[in-house]
Amino acid sequence: MRTVQRMWLFSIFFLIIFIATASFWAFKPAFSEEKTVVSPLPPDLTLEKNSQVRLLDFWKPLFAKLSANDVSLAKTAKAALLFDLTTDKTLFEKNSTDRLPMASLAKIMTAIVALENPESSDKYVVTEEDMVGEDSMGLTPGESVSLEELIYGLMLPSGNDAAEVLANNFSGRREAFIKAMNLKAKALGLGDTNFTNPSGLQGDGDQYTTASDLVVITKYALENFPLFRRVVSAFTHEIPATDMHKYFYLENATNLITSYPGVKGVKTGFTPEAGMCLVTYLEYDGHKIIGVLLNSENRRQEMKDLLDDGLKTLGVTPPKHD
Repeated sequence: MRTVQRMWLFSIFFLIIFIATASFWAFKPAFSEEKTVVSPLPPDLTLEKNSQVRLLDFWKPLFAKLSANDVSLAKTAKAALLFDLTTDKTLFEKNSTDRLPMASLAKIMTAIVALENPESSDKYVVTEEDMVGEDSMGLTPGESVSLEELIYGLMLPSGNDAAEVLANNFSGRREAFIKAMNLKAKALGLGDTNFTNPSGLQGDGDQYTTASDLVVITKYALENFPLFRRVVSAFTHEIPATDMHKYFYLENATNLITSYPGVKGVKTGFTPEAGMCLVTYLEYDGHKIIGVLLNSENRRQEMKDLLDDGLKTLGVTPPKHD
């Protein structure tokens, strides 16, 4: 009897082992199959398709709405923002999320896209179609210039010709360059900025930004491109003549560089639609401050007043200035 019971137990045991082994081999192919993961992002925002979004930098601080702002500051500006990068503190705010025209402040993004996508030959050919607007670095059709020379011409005298040369020499040309500007804005987490041309000139679409978005764009440019920092902080720059182009003498339109100690430039802008605009970067007494004015009637004096007030808020005595 015991022998029969043992035989039954062994039979059941081996049956269980057999079923388990058979099940494993039957389902193994299903577990080993490769799975295709499809990105939820649109094609233009995939890393493989677009170099502009390979670095997703979503530094987007909460720019505080200050109820106690001095009403005498930025009085004529439609929007203003003063932000200390060192302490992540809003020092002044006025309508900083309102969408407004930006004029030549668009050239900050133009510089970013150009610097992130340099031409392998470093040879940018000037054509007749690049001759737009009044402000220029003085290019002549037929000349060839380098990326560095164009960035100086773009940022110091606010050359519309430099902006167009950068866009028209881009892979895919001007339309693709403008698309890259907007994709970069998306990559930076900016939902209130739209570009329709590389120069900031009005008249060809709905081009707008906000004071808060401009702080993000400017911070990105300053922190990622040593050439950009060097260019915007220069008051004048000479480009020697070569067999490819003539001699250029360029002056910085941001004259706070010479009138307010610690100011390192960045960009002015003006169109009748946008009014007078200004983005200023200040390094002073351990603080790094970005100021933005949109549609101001007296941008330089209002920026000086903003910087003075912001430094006082931080407990810093402002420098003596003109």
